[in-house]
Amino acid sequence: MKPTIKIDYVSDIACPWCAVGLGNLNQAIAQLSDKVDFEVHFRPFELNPNMPLGGQDAIEHLTEKYGLSAEQVKANQANIRTKALEAGFEFHPEGRKRVYNTFNAHRLLYWVAKEYDLQKQAALKKELLNTYFCMAVNLDDQNNLLEAVKRAGLDAQRAQEVLSANEFANEVRKEEAAYTGAGISSVPSIILNDQYLLQGAQAPESFVNAFEQRIQGA
Repeated sequence: MKPTIKIDYVSDIACPWCAVGLGNLNQAIAQLSDKVDFEVHFRPFELNPNMPLGGQDAIEHLTEKYGLSAEQVKANQANIRTKALEAGFEFHPEGRKRVYNTFNAHRLLYWVAKEYDLQKQAALKKELLNTYFCMAVNLDDQNNLLEAVKRAGLDAQRAQEVLSANEFANEVRKEEAAYTGAGISSVPSIILNDQYLLQGAQAPESFVNAFEQRIQGA
C-alpha cells in the first residue's frame, strides 16, 4: 500500500505566485504519483479582505502596497508571467486589470470540497486562477465565477444558490482565522502532513525533495 501525503495549500486566487506554486506542485505530484498518494486540500487566505466592490486598478494597488514604481511593477509582472507559463498558466499578456476581493471564490471552493470531492475542488481552483489571471475579467461579476464553475464540470445552479445565500461564510472565516492565527501571513503556504511547512512558489524539484523526505520518514 502506498503512503499518503496530506497537503494543505493555503492560498488566494488573487496571488499570482499561488498559481505558479500550484503548477509546480502538480508537476512534482505527477513525478511521484507511482510511489505515493496525495490528498490536496485548498485552504482560504485573503490578500485583500477589505477590498471594496469594484476592486482597485492593479498597477495602482501594487505600487501603493509595495512602494514600487509602475515600471518596477510591470517588470515584476513580466517575470511572473514567464514563471507562470513554465508552471502551466498562460497569464493575460497585459496582466490583470484590477484587484478584487476573493471571498466568494473561497466560499465556492469550500462548497465543492464539502459537496463534491478534492479532485473537483482542484478543478475549480485551477479555473478560478484562470479567470483571475489568464482571462483577467471582473471577479465581482458573479457570472464570471459561475463560468469557472461550469468549466470545472460543477453545478452552476447550486453555485448560484451558495453565492446568493452567503453559504459557508462562517466556515471560510473560521479556516482563515485558524491559519492566520497559526502565523501564516504570506501565500502560498504549503503544509505537509499537518506539520511540515513550505512557503512561496517552490520549484518542482523542491517539492519532490520535500515529498521524498516525508516518504522516507513514513
